Amino acid sequence: MEQINSEMTTLLDHSMMYQPAGEPLVSKKNINGAEAVILSLIAEGVDAVFGYPGGAIMPIYDELYHYTDQLRHLLVRHEQGATHAAQGYARVSNKVGVCFATSGPGATNLITGIADAMIDSTPMVCITGQVPKHLLGTDAFQETDVVGISMPVTKWNYQVTSPEEIPEAIAKAFYIAKSGRPGPVLIDITKNAQIETFDFEYKKCEKVRSYHPYRKLDKSKLKEAAELINSAKKPYMLIGHGILISEAQQELKDFVEKTGIPVASTLMGLSAFSNNHPQYVGYLGMHGNYGPNIKTNECDVLIAIGMRFDDRVTGDLNRYAKQAKVIHVEIDPAEIDKNVKTDVAILGDAKAALNALLPLVKSKTYADWLAEFAACDREEKKKVIEKDFAPSTEKLKMAEVIHQLSNLTEGKAITVSDVGQHQMVVSRYYEYLETDSNVTSGGLGTMGFALPAAIGAKIAQPNREVVAIIGDGGFQMTLQELGTIMQEKVPVKVLILNNSFLGMVRQWQQLFFDKRYSFVDIESPDYIMLAQSFGIKAQRVSEREDLQDGLSNMINSQESFLLEVISEKENNVFPMIPSGASVTDIRLE
Repeated sequence: MEQINSEMTTLLDHSMMYQPAGEPLVSKKNINGAEAVILSLIAEGVDAVFGYPGGAIMPIYDELYHYTDQLRHLLVRHEQGATHAAQGYARVSNKVGVCFATSGPGATNLITGIADAMIDSTPMVCITGQVPKHLLGTDAFQETDVVGISMPVTKWNYQVTSPEEIPEAIAKAFYIAKSGRPGPVLIDITKNAQIETFDFEYKKCEKVRSYHPYRKLDKSKLKEAAELINSAKKPYMLIGHGILISEAQQELKDFVEKTGIPVASTLMGLSAFSNNHPQYVGYLGMHGNYGPNIKTNECDVLIAIGMRFDDRVTGDLNRYAKQAKVIHVEIDPAEIDKNVKTDVAILGDAKAALNALLPLVKSKTYADWLAEFAACDREEKKKVIEKDFAPSTEKLKMAEVIHQLSNLTEGKAITVSDVGQHQMVVSRYYEYLETDSNVTSGGLGTMGFALPAAIGAKIAQPNREVVAIIGDGGFQMTLQELGTIMQEKVPVKVLILNNSFLGMVRQWQQLFFDKRYSFVDIESPDYIMLAQSFGIKAQRVSEREDLQDGLSNMINSQESFLLEVISEKENNVFPMIPSGASVTDIRLE
């Protein structure tokens, strides 16, 4: 069975959907299905696979043994780590991440990462082994219906039961994963299909019947949008992950500088627009900047590009931007009017839409409007930022650690943050000056994401500094991936902000549950000894005067390095919009 989710129409006839491109990229007579898998990946330009072998996928691993000069395999320590590593790889390379797993528990261990990739629109192809065709449905050893299990969290999935299906299925998988709104795809291959032979030809997929990932821009909608923008007194632009996905960073910059409009970023949109640009006004969301949140309810035209109006951005929808005309540029029609009612919906790719809008909009400036954001910045600085940076407590604060890291790396490192207070602090205080630099788990909020995702990011961008920034809770969920760093010699940097709490949960318990700290105290192993046992250099910092040297030692290391920073236990992240409140209810303290 198979399907394409979200904006895609359900596909019914597998044999007639696939439209390959021209002559075969590669062909080979009388090979088995396992070798066909490897040759198909190479034909798609794949250079790295993250995975874990097992019985049902063993034939593929046997063929991979002969192709390690063309296709690097990184042995993770848990299949969830393979998915997150593939996500990190995809997010900073704009390529499709690939992972392998065996049947049964191997396949089910992928599900969290697949769900994460689905909600964060990350292109990924997961290939799982399956029991032989004749054993399907018999509850054979390590048989699990991974196609059925993964259906709600994949963009498309398919079970291959004969080797002849392999090249077509993989070609479609890569096309579907990367095109339109990207997402994860799963191909489940029975063991007999890996072993049986056929004459192999591989052609890339260029089209799938009933699937229309790129819509032709509606000129009348573009004109309506331009008229609203040109007549606006207080226009305001919200940018999301779609800018990065469509590689529209330059088009965005050109549009913003011509129109003079203030720009704010969602969590997933961070690094799409330079933080030091004079029209960048900050970060949106529950723990975002003060001005970007409250000004949402004061603008007259709201332009949202490549973002989905997540609840962490909107707060109470009944009190969100009711005064504004809303223009929504979005590639997925399922997102249009799903949360926020739009006045003008432009269905299409962000890059194409910005290019089409640019000649239609007027050159303007909004000095007074930008000054209102600046006034909010001053208030936030006085009530929040100065306190976050001031050495008012004995223990280090997360904010000062991230601020120093940002300065030390000149805003050019790839930060891979986990989920929790430290994630919000990174989003607030790392100054992104280079694009494709923010990797985090947004929609699903997956603790344990950062360490394996940083491995994938470093494999994709070996010449860039990659720093995994993780809380002590999230780190303990996937710390086994230090073994991957050790064995594969991946020079990622790991910064653990250790406050001995599940910090974000504790903050909510303090503010909304009368300080009933229910099971949020968390003890940690000796991270320095742990890292050293994996052959990784490590250092612990607990005093403020040692922080700069510790960060420098981490960044200057030519090898992997783990830095543990003991941070203040009960430090809260502000501003904060309480759950279900309006963006205007944002609290500064």
